[in-house]
Amino acid sequence: MERPPGKELSLAPLQEWGEEEVDGAVYNVTLRRQLSRRPGPGRGRGRGRGQVTDSGRSEDFVHYRTCKVRALRAAPLERLVLELVRGDHEQDPAFVPAFLATHRAFVPTDYVLGLLLRLRQVPRLQGEGQEEQGQNHSDLSQEQESRALISVLGSWLLNHPQDFKDPPAHPNLIQVCTFLSWAAPGGPESQEAERLLKHFQEEEEEEVAKKLHEEEDKAKEIPEESAPFHHESPDPEIPLEEEEHHVKEGPELLDFSVDEVAEQLTLMDMELFSQVCLWECLGSVWSHRDKAGGHGTAPSVRATVTQFNAVTSCVLSSVLVGPGLPPPLRAQRLEKWIFIAQRCRELRNFSSLRAILSALQSNPIYRLKRSWAAVSREPLSIYRKLSNIFSDENNHLNSREILSQEEVPLTSPEEETAPGVPPLQVPPGPIPYLGTFLTDLVMLDTALPDLLEGELINFEKRRKEWEILSRIQHLQRRCVSYSLPSRPPVLAAFHAQRPLSEEQSYRLSRVIEPPAASCPSSPRIRRRISLTKRLSAKLSREKSSSPSHPPGDPPSPSPSLSSGSYPPSPGDGDPLTLSPPPSPGATNLSYKSILELPLGTEAPELQQTPPSPGSSARTSYPGQQTPDACVIRVSIDHDPGNLYRSILLTSQDKVPGVVLRALQKLHLEQPQPRDYQLFQVLPGDRELLIPDNANVFYAMSPASPGDFVLRKKEGAQSPPR
Repeated sequence: MERPPGKELSLAPLQEWGEEEVDGAVYNVTLRRQLSRRPGPGRGRGRGRGQVTDSGRSEDFVHYRTCKVRALRAAPLERLVLELVRGDHEQDPAFVPAFLATHRAFVPTDYVLGLLLRLRQVPRLQGEGQEEQGQNHSDLSQEQESRALISVLGSWLLNHPQDFKDPPAHPNLIQVCTFLSWAAPGGPESQEAERLLKHFQEEEEEEVAKKLHEEEDKAKEIPEESAPFHHESPDPEIPLEEEEHHVKEGPELLDFSVDEVAEQLTLMDMELFSQVCLWECLGSVWSHRDKAGGHGTAPSVRATVTQFNAVTSCVLSSVLVGPGLPPPLRAQRLEKWIFIAQRCRELRNFSSLRAILSALQSNPIYRLKRSWAAVSREPLSIYRKLSNIFSDENNHLNSREILSQEEVPLTSPEEETAPGVPPLQVPPGPIPYLGTFLTDLVMLDTALPDLLEGELINFEKRRKEWEILSRIQHLQRRCVSYSLPSRPPVLAAFHAQRPLSEEQSYRLSRVIEPPAASCPSSPRIRRRISLTKRLSAKLSREKSSSPSHPPGDPPSPSPSLSSGSYPPSPGDGDPLTLSPPPSPGATNLSYKSILELPLGTEAPELQQTPPSPGSSARTSYPGQQTPDACVIRVSIDHDPGNLYRSILLTSQDKVPGVVLRALQKLHLEQPQPRDYQLFQVLPGDRELLIPDNANVFYAMSPASPGDFVLRKKEGAQSPPR
């Protein structure tokens, strides 16, 4: 039976084969089918070149060739480094970029560099499928390894230059320059190393000159000892009447046009995002920033967090300024920020867009019902559409899909190269909300182990991390194409905006509109109540019983809450999603930690053992059970710091083990599981006590399987933090 032209057998291109162990390294093996054609009888001998049969169809046979593909899954450190120069990078093209982007999570740069530069003196490992073919073959192999080593160093210098920045001497970079000047003199890799060293040295000189200039300026200001010292942060004890009299010199930020403000916010976000170091985003790095001694961890990521907080604070202070301002005039300020957010969306700046929406959805602004009632219909419609971008429905599917669509070029490569078609004009950006990627990386680090049996490095975990980091790197390269003019007056007005503390924001909001019933005019977005919201509501009820908080108005959050990261959300346990709550409540504005959120649809699989390439990956969300595992979130009662940690719970885990892992993740020193009880948080502010030594997987209620609280037993001593 003849097959119609173009109709071929539908065969799976990849088939999982299993695992192989070679020289202490474990490989995932898949079989890949590749299409190949062989001339049929109609094209045999006796026919001229280019002739076809009478039917006019090609009579080629359709053949499939099966290739065996190996991808390194786990190996000792030395074996991983050897794979950089002796591995088959055609079969496994992702190995080198994944290693270079994630190696600092398990080994320092100088150690890897030392192993690489000593490889020329290390004999080749046996058992790699290489046959002895004489001295010529040996020389060829050494030449190939030299070229591979030079290529790896060149890729390392180009894609991760910050790995070599070690002021003031930069010993690793000097070592690379010396090697490349001998191995590849005058080559692009050697030129890049020399350029990078010169760039770092110039930066050092500029920083030294800047410090000297600052010291000279301070020395000139020393005689003015009679002038009182004013701290930048506002004093919550200053009366509101005095706050009104703080008039800044020069124009306010909202005195500028919508385009000018949005463009300057985008310019600042672009500069910070393009400078983010990939390795600082890794969950093993970012999740330990609050641990003792981790104050200076991930400075490039912290800079984006600081900018996000500054935009949110700027919106708050500009809207709440002037307690005596009439509602229509305050509504104009709300409308202008909505139009600025819309312009940020047009500029594809999702970071400032989310920061502005976070401030507008915060409790101090949300509860201003008279001001919201004066907002026109068109801005309200725009506001609701923008808020839907960051809806927490289906694990923030909207924002993830929109970002993916923004990454895709408008035309295909074929259309771009077609005759008569002008060159493709790729729009700049987008600038993403970095918290989404940080969340996925933290969850990935929580779910997958660093080491496998036999103390082998779990490189499959690093591959999954690289899938996320590669998207960040791609977006960084796209965002540098922005061409926006710098407007110093707008930047000066932004930095001069007087920030308000959380306490002041709530006090001003209550003065503008005294406590009242639920606000029917404020924009509403339906959402689910999460562990974050339930704990906040519970603490609010406890505080509202004190005389200092009048009934009918939410108490202000505790001033002891840490700042320095993105604001929390009242939605589904996600500290990154901020939409207005169903009714005015105590939505904390202390910009808390980005930690442990559900992975998105593109996020890697959360399971005990990583899947092999070619297998169907299935995402597990916190609270979603698989036959033998699920991810749960555990918090500690009355803890003002990081709210919760995610833990991979298996069907074998009992209460002591779960409590111990949670205490360790909460950075408690000398944790004593016997001093704590584990409670499951149920709907309706109910709790279920999990008995000691019970199997948590089977003892927990399926009504809300994701949220747990640790509470200290009576008489137990608090461990040091």
